[in-house]
Amino acid sequence: MHTLRIFQSEWLKTRRSLASWLVIIGGLFTPVIIFLIRIRRPHELPPIYQSPNFWQTVWNQSWESMAMFMFPMGIIMATGLITQLEFKNNAWKQLHTTPQRLTTIYGMKLFIVLVMLTQVFIAFNVFMYLFSVLPVALVRDVRYPTAHLDWLLFLRGNFSYFIDCLPIVGLQFLLGMHFKNFLVPFGLGFLLWIASLTGMTWEYNYILPYSYSMQDFLVNTGRKIPVNADIHVFAAIYFVVFVAVGYGMYIGKNEKG
Repeated sequence: MHTLRIFQSEWLKTRRSLASWLVIIGGLFTPVIIFLIRIRRPHELPPIYQSPNFWQTVWNQSWESMAMFMFPMGIIMATGLITQLEFKNNAWKQLHTTPQRLTTIYGMKLFIVLVMLTQVFIAFNVFMYLFSVLPVALVRDVRYPTAHLDWLLFLRGNFSYFIDCLPIVGLQFLLGMHFKNFLVPFGLGFLLWIASLTGMTWEYNYILPYSYSMQDFLVNTGRKIPVNADIHVFAAIYFVVFVAVGYGMYIGKNEKG
C-alpha cells in the first residue's frame, strides 16, 4: 500500500505537466496524418483496402515516422519534463524530507516514465487501428480489409520497439535528474539523436544508443544498413548501465535539488 501511495503521488504530479499531453499527441499524431492523406483521394481507397498486404502496409507507414522521429524526440521531451517537475516547483528538499528511501524516489520516477511510454505505445496502436478502419464508415465502396490482422506479430513488433527505446529513457532520465536546466538534457538528447541518424550506415552503428528504433524499422522494411550485432541486447545493456550510473550520481549528490 505504501508503494501504491507513492506511485499515486508521483502520478498526480504528471497530470499537471505537459508530459501527459505528449502521451495523447504522441499516440494520435501519425495515425491522424495518415488518415488525412488517405481521405484526400477517396476514389483510390477501395483497392488499397482489399490488398492482401493492407495491415503490413499500415504498420510500415505508421512506424516510419514513429521509429525515426516521434518516439526518440517524444521520449527526450517527456522524460525531461517529468524529471524537471521537482526542479520547476523547487520541491526536491520537501520530497527528501518525506519518509521515503532515495532508492524508492529514484525508482518510482523512472517507473512513471516507463508507464507513460507504455501508454504511448497503447494509444498509438489503438489510434492506428481506429483511423485505419474509419474510412470504411466514411467512404462509399470502401469495405473492411480482407487481409489477415496478425495481432501476435504486431505485439512482438511493439515489444521490439519498446526495447529499442529503453536506452533513450535511461540516458535522458540520468541527464534530467542531474541538470536543473531543462535545455541541457533536451539539447544533449537532440544532438545524440542527430548523431544516431547520421551514423545509420556506419559499420559500428550498434554502439549508438539512440539509433535502435531507427535501425529496427529500416531492417524490417528491407533497407540496406550494416547489421553486425543484436541491437536489442545492446539496448538492454545500455539501459541498465544508464540507470545504474544515474542512480549512483543521484545518491552521491551532496545537494539533491
